[in-house]
Amino acid sequence: MTVRFCSNRLRRTCLRAWPLVLAIGLWSCAQGVPQELVEALDRLDHELVAHRAAEFTPDEYAQFVKRWITLRGRLQSEEDLIRWPWEPNHFETELRQLREEGVAIASEVARRRDLQRATAEDKLARVEQRLLTLNQKISEIDGRLVLGNKLLETDLLVKQARTFLAEGQFDRSLRMSDLAGKLLLAQSTVLTAELGRYADEARIEAWKIMAKRTIDWTKTHGTTGIVIGKAERTLTLYKHGRKVLTYPVRLGYNGIREKRYQGDGATPEGEYRILRKRGAGQTQFYRALVLNYPNAHDRRRFQEARKAGRIPGERGIGGQIEIHGVENELMAQTLGCVMLDNQQMAKLFDLVEVGTPVTIVGALNSHNSVALALANLGELEEET
Repeated sequence: MTVRFCSNRLRRTCLRAWPLVLAIGLWSCAQGVPQELVEALDRLDHELVAHRAAEFTPDEYAQFVKRWITLRGRLQSEEDLIRWPWEPNHFETELRQLREEGVAIASEVARRRDLQRATAEDKLARVEQRLLTLNQKISEIDGRLVLGNKLLETDLLVKQARTFLAEGQFDRSLRMSDLAGKLLLAQSTVLTAELGRYADEARIEAWKIMAKRTIDWTKTHGTTGIVIGKAERTLTLYKHGRKVLTYPVRLGYNGIREKRYQGDGATPEGEYRILRKRGAGQTQFYRALVLNYPNAHDRRRFQEARKAGRIPGERGIGGQIEIHGVENELMAQTLGCVMLDNQQMAKLFDLVEVGTPVTIVGALNSHNSVALALANLGELEEET
């Protein structure tokens, strides 16, 4: 075996290169910041933005962003990126701590977001139930016109709240639900103000006295009399103080309200008499019983309301209030009168005479449909 030795020249060259080789070896052992850690923090930051951390955890997220901006700036500095194996890598430690904080913030954002979603779902469900109940009760008492367009506005707000909820915009859903809830409360207040007399014991007692006078009159004079209840929409014919028949009726298109002036669509309340009977060819309806509205009481109340500013200046008191049949099959509502089906109108027409007393009242007991509807709405407001 032959052993060859390097020449002196080669030996000198190798010795001169040794520091460079040593440096390269040490450099390969130097510690840098793991790229996957930086990428993980960058993804975490994007996720926090996407999940609106600035809204759900504003203080925590602000601190996270501040530190992340600072650390990203330091990433541009080479002395912060490289550490020798024997040196502690504080920069990497800070990055890992920041990632842990970001993960904790993301968890808190998810918790608060879930809580907001549950709150929005519950709020909207309660508002939707209140709106459904209000619509049902309004339909039962035919009081939709009392509220005008407010029901449509509320329905639109509820639909917007439902859309925002589906899109994950829980804060906007809550705002829409709150607005809808306030509108519903205002509508309940309007209904109570307009129709509260149906639950007023003093008013109900006055109506009872009016009806009793009519019934007693039929007994005293041995003739007929009519009592109409607006809440229950019934017409009852009495003779000799006894009930003869009861028919369902339709009122004016705004009939449940108290009549104030011509064209308001309300059916008046008071004690009247039949002025004229109009048969075939004498009326646009099938048959008609003309009442003496307005009477002295109506005129006095109208003038008082006008002086108090509750009646528009151009409005008159009106007239031509009748009990009549249907004009034609397409007509489903009268303008302020009391309407019966033609067959029932024919029978009633034959049983009454001119001068027959007709008393129209709101209700004859405190458990009438309007009072019960208002009570139900009141209970619903207390629950919410």
